[in-house]
Amino acid sequence: MEIIAKPVLQAPAVFRHPRATREIVLAGQLVAFEVKRRKRRTIGFSVGREGLAVSAPKWVPLQEIDQALRGKSGWIVKKLHEARERHRQQELQRIDWQDGAVFPFMGEPVRLVLDGRQAHSTLERNAEGAGVLRLNLPADAASVRVQAVVQAWLMQQALPVFTARLDFFAPQLGVQWRKLSLSSAATRWGSASSSGAIRLNWRLMHLSPALIDYVVVHELSHLRFMDHSPRFWATVEGVLPGHAALRRQLKNELLPQRQLQK
Repeated sequence: MEIIAKPVLQAPAVFRHPRATREIVLAGQLVAFEVKRRKRRTIGFSVGREGLAVSAPKWVPLQEIDQALRGKSGWIVKKLHEARERHRQQELQRIDWQDGAVFPFMGEPVRLVLDGRQAHSTLERNAEGAGVLRLNLPADAASVRVQAVVQAWLMQQALPVFTARLDFFAPQLGVQWRKLSLSSAATRWGSASSSGAIRLNWRLMHLSPALIDYVVVHELSHLRFMDHSPRFWATVEGVLPGHAALRRQLKNELLPQRQLQK
């Protein structure tokens, strides 16, 4: 008897929003999505960790919503896959805040050592040159406490680092910043106002110096152009040639609860 192995066909992906009220097949993928009726003129889509949500005017029939979804099917399915992959990466990178945990600092891994004898938090290098952060905490400290102390330490490090980079790039851009504050925003790395106030996310301290510089230059450039016009990007390029690669890299960095909208 001749046995011929049949190829295993991959089942199509299923994306189901926890509050889904309607289903549709887009690009061969089953998408169960939430419909939210709003006081608005057009149909809008948002893809986040939970899945696809559609905001539509009260008077738009469901068939018209389906038609709009089919028109954007490629974009929607792409973003759904990206959101699922980001969530998977977040779960893989989740840190168990305890003695011996490793977290990124300025793009490099740093290991935690909990030592109640420490007078204050101290960053050291071990014999192999790897970073070690010693915290004044008992070895059995609760994870929420450990995380809070590390966050406080990161925020303390952030102010002088961000200030130095702002002072370095501002003269090159011909601008003057007036105030720096730290942000804990879930969806933005930074912001700038026409008054010269700059807000930078303290979580940038997890990233490499090159990415920190990109965000700093990006926000300082907004002091010249409060938009993303060609003139704005030319300003960024003038200080950071090849910034597009850094911009793409930054988009792949994980921020909690980040959403993709169109």
